[in-house]
Amino acid sequence: MADSLGPVMLGVEGLELSPADRERLLHPATGGVILFTRNYRDPEQLRALVEAIRGLRSPELLIAVDHEGGRVQRFRAGFTELPPMHSIGEVFAYDPVRGQELARDAGWLLAQELQAVGLDFSFTPVLDRDIGVSTIIGDRAFHDRPDVISLLAGCLLDGLDEAGMRGVGKHFPGHGAVAADSHDEIPIDPRPLAEIENEDIAAFLPLLPRLGGIMPAHVIYPEIDSSPAGFSGIWMHDLLRVRWGYEGAIFSDDLGMAGAFVAGSPADRAHAAIYAGCDMVLICNDFPGMDEILQTLEGRSLSGDSARRIEHMRARPTSVDAEHLEAAQARLLALHDFGETPLI
Repeated sequence: MADSLGPVMLGVEGLELSPADRERLLHPATGGVILFTRNYRDPEQLRALVEAIRGLRSPELLIAVDHEGGRVQRFRAGFTELPPMHSIGEVFAYDPVRGQELARDAGWLLAQELQAVGLDFSFTPVLDRDIGVSTIIGDRAFHDRPDVISLLAGCLLDGLDEAGMRGVGKHFPGHGAVAADSHDEIPIDPRPLAEIENEDIAAFLPLLPRLGGIMPAHVIYPEIDSSPAGFSGIWMHDLLRVRWGYEGAIFSDDLGMAGAFVAGSPADRAHAAIYAGCDMVLICNDFPGMDEILQTLEGRSLSGDSARRIEHMRARPTSVDAEHLEAAQARLLALHDFGETPLI
């Protein structure tokens, strides 16, 4: 047992905890778990996995998932298949009131279904712009206009909050203007800060007081810093914390992605992200990398401020109105359009 959480959120191998999983999750540098499609068969199995994770530590590890809707939905059978957020933006274009109601429905339903199996939060909403450049963002984005994105994402946050869950905005300061996919490459966005602020960061700024967490992009903005945003003290501290006054948690994007390789070895990436200002670093699929990061962070626990921010991400379960649930499901299922291969 441990009396504090560490700064690492990691993935686990399969449908049940393996001995190696248990050893990693008991490491004092571990603070959370992120689940994927490989960890899911059905709601009953998932509840058992979550209970096993929660039973390992006190305080309990946080448990999260990338569960946005559309292409990025890790749990499907037994869950409502949520539409891509861009379809809600399309409704908003001709019926703004209904578009906002659907965004709130999406947040509320997503939170209710995840909390029913014991999860704390999802890495949503996507606040990137879809301007026809980034295929990895594409229909995950609500819209191309930052004001519409912040409005609809704010409605989604309303739904999350009503159901007792916090949101994580991503991918700060914006991934939509680069074609390269940071899962496979190191994207570079050459625009100056003023342009990025007006066109991309404008979607984030109105929501900063309401976001429990932010996830920075593995994108280099060379006019601001030579390091990707998540490894940049300029972006994480000087701009996000000081200039724009953000007080919530900062979660790195997956340190196993190619966009993070510029920072060096897995251990180097973890140190760089924490030094830049990330409260918790994610390592999702690279199991040897997990072991290296845990070893290098041996004995490191969350600082007082980071611990407070991370603790704020715990779910606050609320009662479920069955009639509300069915109505929200029906409204969202009417928007189905899954024309692309899911990201798993």
